[in-house]
Amino acid sequence: MLINDQMIDDIALGATVLGTGGGGDPYSGSLMAKVAIANASKPVELIPLATVKDDWMTVPSSMLGAPTVSIEKINAKDQMLVAFEAMEKTLGKTIAATFPIEVGGFNSLIPILVAAQKGIPVIDCDAMGRAFPESQMVTFYLDGLPSAPNTLADEKGNVAILYPLDGRWSERFVRPITEQMGGSAAICDYPMNGKNLKKSALPGTLSKAIKIGQAIRHANQNGDNAVDAVLKIVKGYRLISGKIIDIERTTSGGFATGGVTIEKLQRRSDQTENTQVYVHFQNELLLAHYGNSKADMCAENLLATTPDLISILDHETGHPITTEQLRYGQRIDLIAYPCDPKWRTIKGIEVAGPNYFGYDLAYNTIESLIASRNNSGACHE
Repeated sequence: MLINDQMIDDIALGATVLGTGGGGDPYSGSLMAKVAIANASKPVELIPLATVKDDWMTVPSSMLGAPTVSIEKINAKDQMLVAFEAMEKTLGKTIAATFPIEVGGFNSLIPILVAAQKGIPVIDCDAMGRAFPESQMVTFYLDGLPSAPNTLADEKGNVAILYPLDGRWSERFVRPITEQMGGSAAICDYPMNGKNLKKSALPGTLSKAIKIGQAIRHANQNGDNAVDAVLKIVKGYRLISGKIIDIERTTSGGFATGGVTIEKLQRRSDQTENTQVYVHFQNELLLAHYGNSKADMCAENLLATTPDLISILDHETGHPITTEQLRYGQRIDLIAYPCDPKWRTIKGIEVAGPNYFGYDLAYNTIESLIASRNNSGACHE
């Protein structure tokens, strides 16, 4: 399947939904991807994971840092290419194909730039099925695959090459380096052969993003409800339709952290409680509960939590809103939906569950939380 401008737009939309508020600004990413394929020496192909040959060397292409930084600090044209070719030089091998490390906004489109410049295909897969804020939060780490070597590049041409013991050590090293690189860096990590990639990566995630993007586009063209169209594909739940009435946001340590308070657009006549929802984020949306502050967080108020996916969509258009784009007064729908089963394993919950992010709450699946609310008669959309 050859990548064209419409496909890029659909990926940008759908991947930003799956990106749970993170992954970077999709608009600048889509512009860069379109220019890249227009200037490519040959068409860029999106290939199924199953067609990757066992002996291929494959490497993901992505950006690292706080999404808020990417709004003002645009990538250099060849920044990702510098990190990618540094990886080839370090490995002493030609890389046969690339793919996104996460399905989320800008980072879903970055591999298209490299593929266009190198004349290689993009593989229809990723290592999260969503976006996560830290380097070890990938299926490759869950499966015990090595992160090293890592290559990082900034827009000036500086390159750092690391050999961390695993993904956790990679995160500890690359985050401060990224801060020194201006809060945003191109990174290549987890190089592996096709055989290991097919065992560990999540297949078809870019195709899923395209399907979601198409559904949003068609719903708006036909006057249908775009949020309903998304929920049908992701098998999700609408937690609240409301207005953003408060937002806290801090950029530090290489992350955009904070929370957003959402108030219901209207109250039903027979309900006077649970009219506000507070959503926590660290680049990505991590946890949602009833209330208007962090202090209201408790098991009884919990609506959804990582590693399940939480997304904020525009109430009218269904377009996803990233955490750096959240503003007071926006009319939105907060939705939640199941993560890939790999994240519901003991190790998956240990790596990306609520306890890891400092929340003193046990992980409960979105399905069980919704069922509990229904059975108790508690308020939810």
